[in-house]
Amino acid sequence: MEPIGILSDGQIYDLQTAEALNLSGEEVRADNSPESLEILRHSCAHLMAQAIKELYPDAKFFVGPVIKEGFYYDFKVEAKITDDDLKKIEKKMKELANARLPITRSEITRETFFETFKNDELKLKVIERITDDTLTMYTQGDFVDLCRGPHLPNTRMIRTFKLTRVAGAYLAGDEKNEMITRIYGIAFFDKKEMHDYVRMLEEAQKRDHRKLGTELELFAFNDEVGAGLPLWLPNGARLRSKLEHILYTAHRVRGYQPVRGPEILKSEMWKTSGHYANYKENMYFTTIDDQEYGLKPMNCIGHIQIFKNKLVSYKDLPIKFFEYGVVHRHEMSGAMHGLFRVREFAQDDAHIFCTENQVKDVIIEVLEFVDALMKMFDFKFEIEVSTKPEKAIGSDEFWEKTTKGIMEALDENNIPYGIDEGGGAFYGPKIDIKITDAIGRKWQCGTVQVDMNLPERFKAEYINAEGEKEQPVMIHRAILGSFERFIGILTEHCAGEFPFAIAPTQVIFIPLADDHLDYAKELNKELVYNDIDGEIYSMNESLNKRVRMAEKRRVPMIVVIGDEEVKNQTIALRNRRTREQTNISRQEFMDMLNELKNGSRI
Repeated sequence: MEPIGILSDGQIYDLQTAEALNLSGEEVRADNSPESLEILRHSCAHLMAQAIKELYPDAKFFVGPVIKEGFYYDFKVEAKITDDDLKKIEKKMKELANARLPITRSEITRETFFETFKNDELKLKVIERITDDTLTMYTQGDFVDLCRGPHLPNTRMIRTFKLTRVAGAYLAGDEKNEMITRIYGIAFFDKKEMHDYVRMLEEAQKRDHRKLGTELELFAFNDEVGAGLPLWLPNGARLRSKLEHILYTAHRVRGYQPVRGPEILKSEMWKTSGHYANYKENMYFTTIDDQEYGLKPMNCIGHIQIFKNKLVSYKDLPIKFFEYGVVHRHEMSGAMHGLFRVREFAQDDAHIFCTENQVKDVIIEVLEFVDALMKMFDFKFEIEVSTKPEKAIGSDEFWEKTTKGIMEALDENNIPYGIDEGGGAFYGPKIDIKITDAIGRKWQCGTVQVDMNLPERFKAEYINAEGEKEQPVMIHRAILGSFERFIGILTEHCAGEFPFAIAPTQVIFIPLADDHLDYAKELNKELVYNDIDGEIYSMNESLNKRVRMAEKRRVPMIVVIGDEEVKNQTIALRNRRTREQTNISRQEFMDMLNELKNGSRI
């Protein structure tokens, strides 16, 4: 297997760049390693751009980076390109790959670049992001583009690829700029890996929470209401309420106290916290009585004020506050995606005030909570420690101390973790919880953040063992992240087959005739008293059609009621999850449902 690049000081270089810079390092071969796939996918992005240029000669190109899910290229073209055009572009890409075109690297000066691309506004936009005096260009056939690489030596190695979708994107990610076209794609060296990936994409399409959310009538979006503002329909609201209730009990048994802060606070509060300087572009502001207020993007400030409402002793710590806090964040229009990214959402937010000596125990206790909740929904998860970002507040000493404390807590408890360099919040390092769903996709959900900055800024204090005032450590914690995002992920994870405890409708009763309707109503009323949701399908349709309607709703239990059931006070039960049909007594039925519901306690 021939080398296609080298890994030197953690950076991937293609062979041409390594030779030009006289670099040495570990060889990268075409073996489906992350490094080799980065070279392949970067080269495939350029191959796609070359094909687009041949099919649409007026096309102008911005950037085409490798991303976790493959690659994309942003470009501008007069024609309207849709997903229907992807096959045509793929066909042209295969022709170019079969031509075995050499991919050659060259260097030019900034002056030459400006002379060459003076009429290409997108390339002039790209150069604004680059400060180097000498620039590198890559050429294959008639296509040439500004690029640092890395690239394959020629196009013959680009054999297994697929273009996945067309999207719109703001130029340079700024919604003030024009909208241009973006095409996403994926590439592998191995055909089996491509086959598996395509199957995963097909399965993901079937599970798309936006599609299932419409079919199951969980939520809706309405342009008249506004982008990124979900409307929870009765089914979705019932599901969400059950999830909230399970979590409420789980918090209370772990010693958390429910609190609630306002959704709008004076801007002075956000200035004190640092959000005004570091997060203002993501917030919404208004003016009341000549005073500026900001809608909260986070719940932490309200919880600090609640903590400060009464001076507490070290004996009271840790103090744990939790709130299903509704927050608002200004997301760009192009970034919003179903429930995954919205402008209004509710966090399962908690803030724990503790001493420095308690931090490790608190972190481990939170992670045990995470483990219990994820097991309930059959999620596997992994942990990353996110370190100081470029835009941050607090001293280097603070960041070093708190980051080290997090890692020590994990190490002492033999909890494996990765490192996300620069991924911390602006006010402190954090632990990110990443879950893996049923088809192998990873999702960022919960977070645990250690913060000494906000207590200091707001002068939060407690009385220590010596009778003196001391600043507590504040730990920000969300397990689901937000109810909206988690429900979207869970919908796709279980393909709409929600666990019984949170299913929007848990039982559907199907009376065979009008004579059986009263018994169905009686049973359904008993369910309500037991906090279980049922519906009665008494419409003028055949039994088979009503069963099919219930199946389509993905309801866990279907109960058919006829003469025998009314006479004997029994239940003819169809359990959709186990595919079993049984006849049981009314009491056995209620006991079984309550056991299923109570089995969700964590």
